[in-house]
Amino acid sequence: MTKQNAIKVFEEKKVRTVWDSDREEWYFSIVDVVAVLTDSPNPRKYWSVLKTRLKKEGSQLTTICSQLKMPSSDGKYYKTDVADTEQLFRLIQSIPSPKAEPFKQWMAQVAKERLDQLQDPELSIEQAMLDYKRLGYSDNWINQRLKSIEVRKELTDEWRRHGLEEGVHFATLTDIIYKTWAGKTAKEYKAFKGLKKESLRDNMTNKELVLNMLAELSTKEISEAQNPGSFDEHIHVAQQGGTIALNARMELEKKTGKTVISPQNAKETLKLQSGETTEEK
Repeated sequence: MTKQNAIKVFEEKKVRTVWDSDREEWYFSIVDVVAVLTDSPNPRKYWSVLKTRLKKEGSQLTTICSQLKMPSSDGKYYKTDVADTEQLFRLIQSIPSPKAEPFKQWMAQVAKERLDQLQDPELSIEQAMLDYKRLGYSDNWINQRLKSIEVRKELTDEWRRHGLEEGVHFATLTDIIYKTWAGKTAKEYKAFKGLKKESLRDNMTNKELVLNMLAELSTKEISEAQNPGSFDEHIHVAQQGGTIALNARMELEKKTGKTVISPQNAKETLKLQSGETTEEK
């Protein structure tokens, strides 16, 4: 099952969501929805009281709502009460609010946009571009990042073709590619950049993205040529692909006298682009 966290915005208020690719269903943070509909200063308490009332009324709604990990304001992920679209429609009926109908229409639009994107991948790309632009990334970086997503998908498709499993197999080979060309595993690379739950690739510089693309593209091309039969052979292929990017990195560093692997993360980079200082205020 593939789950993807996303932040949606209704009337300038954030609503945390998770897309479940197996069920093709959005799950919405109930607390966030309560905050939108009620303008309550304490939406968690409001939801707690509402849950108690619904249980006393014999409603099954609170028992069928599930919990999923979602990002909090501190950057960490915590289990959060969520509801799918159908459950949320039923829940909204229990919350008196003039925003109920507009919110229902917004939910329907969110669902439609996702289904449209599944039918037309170009819409997903356009949405990704808009999302990155809102975060403040440069057009040049966005183009590199979208290309890196395409290259990564081609590599993972090649791995799937050979029967490799998402999770431990993909993570192990990815770590080998990183370690070979960058000298760090994904965990070490993220720590170097001061990251926790954030995406490593979303925090790479243009040079890092390009070299990682070269490593993954090379790995895919070598895999197609050599047709590895065992996982050990896939490891060797990943090392070969990473080595091609390592050689390019070393040559670039030799010519420029500058290191490619940067401790900078997106937050710092975007501050620099906007002219802000990265020093603590």
